[in-house]
Amino acid sequence: MTDRVVPIWWDEAADGPTNMAADEVLADEAIRHDGLVMRLYSWSAPAVSLGAFQSVAEAEAATAIAGLPLVRRPSGGGAIVHGSDLTYAAAVPRSHPWAETPQAFYDSLHEALVAALADVGVAARLHAPSRGDPPADDLFCFSRRAPGDVVVGPVDPDVGGPSPKIMGSAQRRLGTTVLQHGSLLLAANPAVGDAARHAGLAEIIAPRQVSASRLANAWVRLIGETIGIESQSRPAPFAEGREAAIAERAARFRDPRWTRRR
Repeated sequence: MTDRVVPIWWDEAADGPTNMAADEVLADEAIRHDGLVMRLYSWSAPAVSLGAFQSVAEAEAATAIAGLPLVRRPSGGGAIVHGSDLTYAAAVPRSHPWAETPQAFYDSLHEALVAALADVGVAARLHAPSRGDPPADDLFCFSRRAPGDVVVGPVDPDVGGPSPKIMGSAQRRLGTTVLQHGSLLLAANPAVGDAARHAGLAEIIAPRQVSASRLANAWVRLIGETIGIESQSRPAPFAEGREAAIAERAARFRDPRWTRRR
């Protein structure tokens, strides 16, 4: 690993296929950079991203998300309702220490978020499996609990149910890189039904508010500190100069054959 900085791109909102395509191009950038690269972004309209191995029929049967566009991620994990979250993609080459085991990659980024939340007065922790966990095969990511998810609230899951989850991540090995997706839930999404609507930071810590931009900036700074290098925000969006590559890959994510492959 020869990286001396972690380049961070803060991108404008886009639709699902464009975002997924940009994330695959980001994985290519990890090879050129020979280290960790990250992109943070939002969505131009509410949408649902499905994990690479999820059933599209199950998603289409879920009335809570009826009418929302679906896009299939290249990474695994459960379905995520986007539109009230901050989404990130991070990638490393297979030579990076975080590529050796999925949990190391998850935990490093999630521990940095726990520290950033502590800096703004929010107590969070990494989830440890317990007998009170909800079903691991629930359609929605934020209805599940996996080792290393970022949760807030009581340690005992029997006290008022499982602790609220505010970040989950999923991974996929793409040839010579590892791509990781994650979502920080900022607020409950009003565009969906109860089964797909989960409390975010705005509801969990109300009435005290946390600036999303302040939190995100602290988080990416701490990620760099985790590996002893500087996180460096890029002045231009990631798509600048990569428009053709992103458009080419977005066509695949728009193709119903990709969405309906499972």
